[in-house]
Amino acid sequence: MRSNFSGQAGSFRYTLLAGAAAFAVTAPSAAFAQDNSTQVDSDDADQMVLEPEAENSSNVIIVTASKREQTLQETPISVSVTSGETLEQAQIRDVLDLQTVTPSLRVSQLQTASASTFIIRGFGNGDNNFGIEPSVGVFIDGVFRSRSAGALSDLPNVQRIEVLNGPQSTLFGKNASAGVISVVTREPQFTFGGSVEATYGNFNAITVKGDVTGPISENIAFSIDGSYNTRDGYGTIVNLNEEINDRNRYAVRGQLLIEPTPDFRIRAIADYSEIDEVCCTVGNIVAGPTAAGIVAVGGQLPDTNDFFGREVFLNFVPENKVKNYGGSVQMDYSTGPLTFTSITSYRELENSFLTDIDFTSADIATETRAQQVETFTQEVRLTSDFDGPINFLLGGFYFDESIAQQSAIQNGSQIRNFFEILAGEDPVAVLTGQPTLFNGLEQSFGFPQESIFNTPLLTSEDFFMDNTAWSVFGTVDFEPVDGLVFTVGGNYTDDEKTFGLSQQSFDPLAQVNFVDAFITQATALNPGLPTVTTRDQFQALPAAVQAGLLAAATDPTQNPLLGLAGFQFQPPFLNFPNAVEPGVTNDDKFTYLLRASYEVTPEVNVYASYATGFKASSINLSRDSRPSNTDFLAGPGGSTFAAPDSPIINAGLAVPNLVSGSRFAGPEETEVYEVGIKGQWEGFGINLALFDQSIEGFQSFAFTGTGFALRNAGKQSVRGFEMDATINPTDGLVFTFAMTHLDPLFDSFPGSVLGDLTGARPAGIPSFAIATSATYTHEFDSGSRLITRFDYNHESNTRINNGLPTFGPNNFMREVNLVNGSMTLALNNGLEVGVWGRNLFDDEYVTTVFDGVAQAGTVSGYPNQPRTYGGVVRFKF
Repeated sequence: MRSNFSGQAGSFRYTLLAGAAAFAVTAPSAAFAQDNSTQVDSDDADQMVLEPEAENSSNVIIVTASKREQTLQETPISVSVTSGETLEQAQIRDVLDLQTVTPSLRVSQLQTASASTFIIRGFGNGDNNFGIEPSVGVFIDGVFRSRSAGALSDLPNVQRIEVLNGPQSTLFGKNASAGVISVVTREPQFTFGGSVEATYGNFNAITVKGDVTGPISENIAFSIDGSYNTRDGYGTIVNLNEEINDRNRYAVRGQLLIEPTPDFRIRAIADYSEIDEVCCTVGNIVAGPTAAGIVAVGGQLPDTNDFFGREVFLNFVPENKVKNYGGSVQMDYSTGPLTFTSITSYRELENSFLTDIDFTSADIATETRAQQVETFTQEVRLTSDFDGPINFLLGGFYFDESIAQQSAIQNGSQIRNFFEILAGEDPVAVLTGQPTLFNGLEQSFGFPQESIFNTPLLTSEDFFMDNTAWSVFGTVDFEPVDGLVFTVGGNYTDDEKTFGLSQQSFDPLAQVNFVDAFITQATALNPGLPTVTTRDQFQALPAAVQAGLLAAATDPTQNPLLGLAGFQFQPPFLNFPNAVEPGVTNDDKFTYLLRASYEVTPEVNVYASYATGFKASSINLSRDSRPSNTDFLAGPGGSTFAAPDSPIINAGLAVPNLVSGSRFAGPEETEVYEVGIKGQWEGFGINLALFDQSIEGFQSFAFTGTGFALRNAGKQSVRGFEMDATINPTDGLVFTFAMTHLDPLFDSFPGSVLGDLTGARPAGIPSFAIATSATYTHEFDSGSRLITRFDYNHESNTRINNGLPTFGPNNFMREVNLVNGSMTLALNNGLEVGVWGRNLFDDEYVTTVFDGVAQAGTVSGYPNQPRTYGGVVRFKF
């Protein structure tokens, strides 16, 4: 059936629809009336209609879950929903700000505008490595966005955003082991209408957006929407007198809705967006002993005593560009009690950046990265709407994606001098061109003079990954008596990845293993021994001779070269696929859902569920990708001569300074127990969910200074509860309160890059997260409204990390206290004017920290966004 939500009458109908859902389910995002943050079922998230129900019609939303009508209170699923009206009032532009109204969700932005991590209930992993598929899946209008860079453009014409907690394999064919963010936009309407909006705020922020929709013919409707968003940076590159952390992006989208018959509809969407921004502000929390070397070569660093001054020093202005485009076609055909749905999508993502990775004004090193992702998806779904006790949903999903990445680290003009000073050379001698330690090493090893750390590139990489996956999923609902529903669901997924990495490491010093070089030199000077230049020759020596040579070679008092090993941080790379490492993963898994729900009274519903989830292997597409310890183990000091037998050694593939690490991480397997109760009475609603969720093999991801370490935790778990409440004490006044409590644990994680974390509490997960709001709508006799809203977001004080790979243990903490507000005058002619502010009290906190690149002992971090405010003019027609 056609839905007519445009125009003034349509706006009223939509407001009634979205605002009626005060009485949410068990997710921790409470809302009511004008707050418009509700709970809906997501089996068929694109279908939501309001049906009058006696005198209480304004308090009931009917959702067609599996093409069967259910009220929100009857829907036994933990999902929080934020409406388009709340997004407008709170000036939430993208998913980065969504966490302020959804306590179970956290979003962390990393080194570029396109690198963010989504975390639900404490589970999530990085999108700064395109080989890692996030544990939290993002869907926009039913289409899976496999990388967060493809989901960060301004949210266009949004109807609602759903955050689903826990594994969702029986609802979404491409399973996400931790949860799902589902963005649902408004479809074209058969009544002409639209809106235009302009916003101006501090930091010279300008946002312009608009949409128009209407009929082309009796059976065809269209819509076009677009946005342009620009803002000055809230940080300053002091030495260059340039801004950083600006906003410069736009997006356009067109849709067609075709209804050739009452039973058949087609929705076609095409969109294009670009981001071209300078990101991100990085300050120093700790300036390590290497800071003196930066200063000695004439560089400057951010002041550790003024972290939130957001004044940085770089030797050039960073670049980050993202192009994200594609299209989808959804077809729905109904015949009697059965409905068939097909969603076909093709998307491309282009992401590139140029970054000063030492974050100082000295010319030490820069990184470039260019990534391209091409994704095709096909989903089919059959749902029933029988009058009897049994109904079902059956679906299939196909996913085909290819990823290509080229990256490099460029040596800066001052990197050699910087490292020589760190090696203990006199700065004056270094800067005046006198012979230095590196000159002596070049002579000893036969390298060209001035070649160490003086090649144009330090490294150059080419990575690729092709991923093909398919799944069959579905649910069956059985209602033996009114109000009691048993649900069984399942998902079988088969996922195959083919991947390869090749890297060139150009620095000559990194090509030499100092233990093996010492052994070669020692045997050459000992006339009683053959000169050893290969592993076979070393292994042929008597065991006692091997032990003696190795003891001397690993003794710093006899082998002074050992102290220079820290400068070999980009050694030769073992390319693959190779004879030992095929570069292929193939995973398959059956996951399932068991659930019972019961309507105790018309006001109270309860449910209990047990679900499992799955995410396939992820690939370490970084310059820290290394063979597993089952394929290779290095000898002491990274020696190849003394390395034990292994497949890579026996195949003759070992390269100097090769060490083991991770090429990929195996699958994640999720298990969650959950019970919930939902109560709704006149003017008051409260919902509570208790859960115990764990992931076997959680794919832990850590930045190591120049690359990334990828490991499987044995088991990571979290217990907690989610509670939300709404109070409507009088007409127009609504209070909401939502809280999430999390108690996480590394049940088993002996192989982390920080050592054995078994029994430790995973850092970065606050014990308590709170989102609360107050909204008052004063309606004038003319029909105009004055809407005032304040909301508060809190995350309790927590450690930011469990330690850093280079810096080590620490006690860096984060606590969040954000207050946002808005006031909007909505006239009855469609004109709206308002003011808004985010982070009104300018709360300051560190979002995340990391080891300084090639600066042992230095810790850098990202400050949060400062206070922003402005005014808005909007006209709806």
